[in-house]
This record gives sequence, structure tokens and C-alpha cells, in this order.
Amino acid sequence: MIRFEIHGDNLTITDAIRNYIEEKIGKLERYFNNVPNAVAHVKVKTYSNSTTKVEVTIPLKDVTLRAEERHDDLYAGVDLITNKLERQVRKYKTRVNRKHRDRGDQEVFVAEVQEAPPEEISGAEENNDNDIEIIRSKQFSLKPMDSEEAVLQMNLLGHDFFIFTDRETDGTSIVYRRKDGKYGLIETTEQ
Repeated sequence: MIRFEIHGDNLTITDAIRNYIEEKIGKLERYFNNVPNAVAHVKVKTYSNSTTKVEVTIPLKDVTLRAEERHDDLYAGVDLITNKLERQVRKYKTRVNRKHRDRGDQEVFVAEVQEAPPEEISGAEENNDNDIEIIRSKQFSLKPMDSEEAVLQMNLLGHDFFIFTDRETDGTSIVYRRKDGKYGLIETTEQ
């Protein structure tokens, strides 16, 4: 069963909002045979122009489902998020079930979902989801630098991300351009 942690930023989460989010996103449970201790982290934020942003992250055992949506209407944003998450689940379910079927393992996801309306699944989506095709491959050496140098290099190349060896930690790191125009840093660790 999915538990919900719902947080509001510049917004009080009312019972009506909480119930709507839990009802809509809770429908994703039908795609799973077993969802032990799944927690849906939901963040709702309002801006001064009355736009709302809804972010949902559901970390599961083998996959993390995540979607975010900005919309003028909070409830419409939740509906759009639910549709995005359902598409992610269907895409992942297809891949996992195919892999497990080939190996003869027990399926992680429900084989068939009767409640999902067939008009939501387009023929183009089904064809794209069946095969992952890598159309280009690159190799390059990772140069030691700090994150500021990596951002400068990324901007010089005109890319949205850049992989480098962090001079301080000697680990592989990634800088990337966020949707808001700022930058993010992903650092890797050994396990």
C-alpha cells in the first residue's frame, strides 16, 4: 500500500487536497502485485502568479517513479501527474515483464490491467517502448576539474550536461542545466 507524505510550500494542504491526491495517485497500486512500504513524496508549491507546481516521487525497490507538473489549477496538475506516472509504470512494466518472462521469473507487475482505458495507450507509444535503440555512442576522457570549470566547459560546448572527474574527490561527477536556468551537480559514490 502506498503511504503519502504531502508537503505544501506557500500553501496549506487541506483535507480536500490531501484526499484528491491520495485518491488519484493511489490508483497506481493496481499496476503492482506487491507494493511493500511504498511512500509517495508529494510536494505542492504555489507561486505569486497563482501557478501551482506538483512534484511526486515514489521510490520503489527497482525503480523510482517521478513526475512534476506546473498548472494554473492544482487539481488539473494532479491529473496530469497521474497520467505521466501511469505512462512510466506501463513503460517499465512492459520491459520488466518481458525480461522476467524470458528468464521464467515471477512477474513483479500485474500482467494485465483492465481498468486502464485503452485510448490512453497510443500505438506510437507501444512501438517506442518495446525496443531501446542507442543511435549514437561517444567516448571521451574525463579531465580533472572543479564544478565551476565543468559548468564553463558545458556552456562552451552548448550542452545541457557535462561529465568530469572532480579534482577534490577524484570521483566522477555531472553538472547539468536545470529548467530554471540554474545548475545542478551530481556526485557519484562507491558502494
